[in-house]
Amino acid sequence: MLRATEKITALYCRLSQEDSQEGDSNSIVNQKNILMQYARQNRFPNPTFFIDDGYSGTGFERPGFQKMIGEVEAGNVCCVIVKDLSRFGRNFVMTGMYTTITFAKHDVRFIAINDNYDSVNQNSTEGDFAQLKNWFNEFYARDTSRKIRAVNKAKGERGEPLSTHAPYGYIKDPDNPKRWVVDEEAAHIVKRIFTLCMEGRGPSQIANVLTDDKVLAPTAYHRKEGRLTPHPEAENPYKWCPRTIADLLERREYIGCTVNFKTYSTSIWDKKKRKNEEENHVVFYNTHPAIIELEVFDKVQEIRQQRHRRSKTGKTSLFSGLVYCADCKQKLYFSTTRYFEKRQDFFVCSTHRHDKDKCGSHYIREVVLEEMVWFHVESVISYVLYHEAYFRVRKEKEMRLKSDDAIRVCRKQLAQSEKRLSELDRLFVRLYEDNVNAKITDERFAMMSKGYEDEQRQLKVEAQELQQEIEIQERQIEDLDRFVQKISQYADLQELTPYALRDIIKAIYVEAPDKSSGKRRQKIHICYDLVGFIPLDTLMKQETA
Repeated sequence: MLRATEKITALYCRLSQEDSQEGDSNSIVNQKNILMQYARQNRFPNPTFFIDDGYSGTGFERPGFQKMIGEVEAGNVCCVIVKDLSRFGRNFVMTGMYTTITFAKHDVRFIAINDNYDSVNQNSTEGDFAQLKNWFNEFYARDTSRKIRAVNKAKGERGEPLSTHAPYGYIKDPDNPKRWVVDEEAAHIVKRIFTLCMEGRGPSQIANVLTDDKVLAPTAYHRKEGRLTPHPEAENPYKWCPRTIADLLERREYIGCTVNFKTYSTSIWDKKKRKNEEENHVVFYNTHPAIIELEVFDKVQEIRQQRHRRSKTGKTSLFSGLVYCADCKQKLYFSTTRYFEKRQDFFVCSTHRHDKDKCGSHYIREVVLEEMVWFHVESVISYVLYHEAYFRVRKEKEMRLKSDDAIRVCRKQLAQSEKRLSELDRLFVRLYEDNVNAKITDERFAMMSKGYEDEQRQLKVEAQELQQEIEIQERQIEDLDRFVQKISQYADLQELTPYALRDIIKAIYVEAPDKSSGKRRQKIHICYDLVGFIPLDTLMKQETA
């Protein structure tokens, strides 16, 4: 601990963004001038500044403040001086704790110049008024917070982006900061990330690819471009984090929409941002140029749900996450060892591997599966391109029959759910009246109302799911058009690529092998994206009939 003459006088200055709007009276320069003049006039030793510029007074995790408290706890401070109590903080409890407990414990004098407060004068009435001023400072912070929240809510509901920084891949329009324009260099990386995911790469693999290729991570890239970023500078500017990749793959902003209210905070004292439920998000479409097509984005979300893992050997399969057992509908595991050649790698039913009695063997070698899938995909592409009109007629008829039946069932179930919801509303009213008239006890009322509320909540969820299913079924013909357009893009496809596979195919179902003829024969069924199964043999026979 230093001797009294060696200790410093801590001159603390703080300015928040809200305070700066009030003019120069609270500016850092003005505060420094006032504090230094006061320290010299009253001959305080070794005046030293601790400054927090741009920090709110509601929290105390400010770098300048924490550095000053560190010096106080080390016994290096004799006095702390601030312009007024609001500069010290706007939290009634925390301000009182520091000024009356922490400083007293370390024998530190505390002075607020404009509030005439000096901790040396314990009997002064200014000490009592100081507590009242601290409360008013907190009230001011709460009132300001309410106003800011109201402004942000109005802006968010108008469709203005609430995020301070534009997402990686965009920059703020110099002519209109409320709009985003595409940053071509970063957008190229975003497209590459989505392409790698479409090819079956997970966030860790994508992060490794970008790191190996010396692609600047978002924080390093923004710093290179001279843009503000809330994240600290990384030790390795080329190191990509899998969490960063996962976040980018889930950002709906890349399809050209603004998503507001994705996070929230519980109070002005807790600065931690918590994720808001997706149903509470407010989405505005076509607010800025899209980097990723909607179909690609939706397909990536499907792939992300599969969560397929790499084998212990580090090998991955073209079909990982897409192959299922035709009988038990469970996934087929990709099996390999470091001693296998490519022709020896195989898929096997996950149910059969754990319990042979539950499902038969659906073993199929990867090279055989690739040949069968490529033959079918190549045939479908050729058929759709050369017989598009007939394909549309047959497939549209098939889809209409299925969708009409599905819509009829869904609408019937939806009508029943809505009828029951209306009944529950009437039961709630009757139950409440019986409770008021003492016909049933409070305990009975609480038990019955909880049961009704649970049923009502479940019915609302079911009704929403049914409505979504009806909308999906009604879009069947639109999906057929999109499928034909997608197939036309692969007219010149020469081999089965990871991107094309996941873009065209939703799932592959493998039947158990048939050895009744003395030869091993095996069938697969391919569920194509948007249109489902395509019975190619049947279509060809019908057309030539």
